[in-house]
Order: sequence, then C-alpha cells, then structure tokens
Amino acid sequence: MIKQIRPHGPPAGVLALALVMLIGGTALAQAPAATGQGASAPLKLSADEAVSLAIKNNLTLENSRVTVDTKKRKSDLFWNQFLPTIGVSGTLAVDDKKSKTTINNPVDLASLGLPIPSGQIYGIAPYSMDVSQSHILGSISGSLTISFALFEGIRSFKLDYQAGLLSYETVRASTERDVRKAYNQILLLEEQINLLHESYTMVERQVAMAEANYNSGLAPQLTLLQAQVSLANLQPQIDQAEDGYKMAMANFAFTLGLPVETRFELIPLADEVLYINLDTSDLISKTASGNPDIQETRAKILYANSGQKAQALQLYTPYLDLRYSPSATFIMDPWKDDWGNGDYWQKSGTFSLTVGLSLNNLLPFTKEGQGLKDTKNGVKAANIGLAQLIRGTEMQVYNTIYTLERTRTTADAQAATVRLAEQSYQLTSQAYQAGLQDYLQVQSAEQSLHQARVQMLGQQFDYRNGLIDLEYFIGVPFGTLSSN
Repeated sequence: MIKQIRPHGPPAGVLALALVMLIGGTALAQAPAATGQGASAPLKLSADEAVSLAIKNNLTLENSRVTVDTKKRKSDLFWNQFLPTIGVSGTLAVDDKKSKTTINNPVDLASLGLPIPSGQIYGIAPYSMDVSQSHILGSISGSLTISFALFEGIRSFKLDYQAGLLSYETVRASTERDVRKAYNQILLLEEQINLLHESYTMVERQVAMAEANYNSGLAPQLTLLQAQVSLANLQPQIDQAEDGYKMAMANFAFTLGLPVETRFELIPLADEVLYINLDTSDLISKTASGNPDIQETRAKILYANSGQKAQALQLYTPYLDLRYSPSATFIMDPWKDDWGNGDYWQKSGTFSLTVGLSLNNLLPFTKEGQGLKDTKNGVKAANIGLAQLIRGTEMQVYNTIYTLERTRTTADAQAATVRLAEQSYQLTSQAYQAGLQDYLQVQSAEQSLHQARVQMLGQQFDYRNGLIDLEYFIGVPFGTLSSN
C-alpha cells in the first residue's frame, strides 16, 4: 500500500491509539455481533464509492433534503402571498320574537281600472307581512392586506432557500470528509494488522531457530523460553487488533447506511504519499469565501437581515386592506317556504378599502419596538459570531498547514530511521544465527524496526487525512490539493 515500507508489527500502545480513533461512537459498541459473515462476499469499495453510498443513505442528509424541498416550495410559490383570503359561511338563526317586512307585489293595473302609463302594464302593490322567526343566512367574504413588509417577506423566502441549500452542502461536505478519513483509518488498521501477522511469522521463525540451537547445544533453554513467550504475547495483540477492526468495519457500515454485519474490501490508495508545497497565505485567503460553515453562516445572516427589515416595515409603514363581503338572508320559514323565490331573500354586500398605520408601533419603548431592537441585536451578535468563525477557521487552516509541514519533515527523517532499523535488525539476526547475540538483542532490534515502520505508516496516513481537513476548511473539492 505504501511503497516505502513493508509492514511488520506495532507496539501495543500505538495500536491501541489507532483503535480508539477508529471505534468512535459508543452506540456500535453495544451492537450485536455479526453472524454469518463468512457466508457472503465482501463489498468492494473505493473511497469515492463509499462517499456516494454515505450521501445516498445518510439520514442527516435526507433530513436536510426534506428541509431544502420545503424552502424551495415556499420560494417557488411566493406569489400565493397575493391571493386573497376567501371564506364561505351559512347560518341558521332563530329570532327571539316575530317581526314584519314589506313585500312589493306586481299588480295588473288594467284589472283595477287604473290608468296605464305608457309602456307599463303592471304596478307595484306593497304590503306588510310577518317574517319567520327562523332564517337562513349565507355570506362570502374576501380580504387581502398589502404592505411593504409583504414584498420583503417574499425576498426572505428566496434567502431562506439559499441558506437551506448551503446548509445541505455543508452537511454533505462534512459527511464526505468524515467518510474519507474513516476509509483511510481502516486502511491504516489493516496495515497494522498485517504488521502483527508478519511479526508473528518472524517470531515463529525465531522460535524455530532457538529450538534448533537449544537442541544443538548452541543456546541455553532461557533463550528458547524467551522466544516462546514473545510468540505467545503476540496472539492477544492480534486478537485485540482484529476485534477493533471488526468494530471499525461495523461503524463504517453504519455511516454508509448499510447493515452493521457488512464486510468490506477497501481498495488501497496510491502506493506513494505525495508531499506537496503549501502556500499558507494563499490558502488562508480562500477560507472566508470557500469554507462551507462560513458560507452557511453568512447566508443565515442575510436571511436574518431580511427578516429584520420586514419587521421594521411592518411596524413603521402603512398597510392597505381590501375587503368584500356579499350576504343573503332568507326571511321566510326555511322549512316550508320556497327557497327559489327571490322576493324572500334580502341581499346586501360591502366593499371596503382601508389604509392604516399603528401609532403604538412608532413608540420605541413598546413591546413591538423592543422586539425590533432585540432582532437587531440578534443580527449584530450573528455578525460577531461570523467574524469569530472566520478567524477561528483561518487559525485552523494555519495549524493544519503547520502540522502537515511538520509531518512531512518528520516523515523524511523517519524514512532514514526505517532504513537504519532494517540494517540493525538484519545484522543482529545474522549475529544471533551465528551465536554471537542473544535473543533479547534480536527482539529489541525487531521491536525498534516495527516502531519505526508503524510511525512511518501513521505519519503518511495522517498526512492524507490532514489534506482532507485542509480541503474542507478552504472549501475546495476533496482531492484538489493531493492531485496538485
């Protein structure tokens, strides 16, 4: 996987630290043990494929998608703010006493011997009649209130949608960052397990040599016992590492939205770690405009500013209220009389146009005035928080670059250490075979070689993960820096 080294075996402390970093959450520690893992072939995945699965199945992202869809619908249908409020009602009313009304009936003037005006055959004969105590009332109402705040509210819908999109992108980017780092850490753990197995094989050979030398009288029994104890001590380390690897796999499957018993075959990364030159000033300058968290916070502040403006317009500018409400009342007995007789209906309707302004809102010490001041202070606090976030992220970029440069320097020195440790181990092993060194010297040289190789391996993977963090901080696609 890393072409500068070949794995052997890490000390227990380094391996335990890697396991703690990989296991992560506590929920999976209580998950039931997977069964039947040998029955199915492992799922072969590249880093990009793992990211695609996580984005597709991640519940946090799915929740963010639903939120964005809601905000998009509000933004697309902003025009419904201009639809009037329409209502229909019907009422059965019973008066507490009887009343009278006047009905105008048409009368044939000729039959009454009255003069007939030119072009007129019928006259009007009003008469008084009792009105039923029971009435049917029907009405339709429509109203629309227009204000300057309404137009600013429409702009707020669009800003809220844009903030939602950026929030989704932030969750997406953080998910991809975490998946890629977990992918790298699992590959690191696989290499460390390989180191342990190769170390076990080496110690087995040393036990065989010690036993042969003991049987030939070239080595004391103590040397043979020391080799056998070293071999026995390696097995618990291997078991612990493999258990941690299974837990890391379950945690990784959980992140990808797959069953926890899913087995993976992760495709190794490039054989060689490419160390790159990093321009600190240039990368820090990209932080304020590229970092996903900063972009999301800035969009939320724009939305809050629009809300503050809409609140001020609602308090301090007049509004226009349009209303129209026609109604009709059936004055006869609804249980016996003909509803189709138009004379039995009394109709009315009103249209009103009102311009108003709340004088109470103009006073700064009122509840409404204080509410607007609270909103303004909230926006000020958000801007201060944005400035703090920018400075903090720029400091994270600086620290990450410093750590990467230090890792690069250390890795260069560590490569020389690995070469020296390999030479030392080879010479010590040759001396041991010739009977010139005891087994403790071989064991010490082998442990030094393992430590050097583990540290070299860890530094290379730390460098890769550091680049992933840096790419997230400055808001560029993952792989941009490493591809350069």
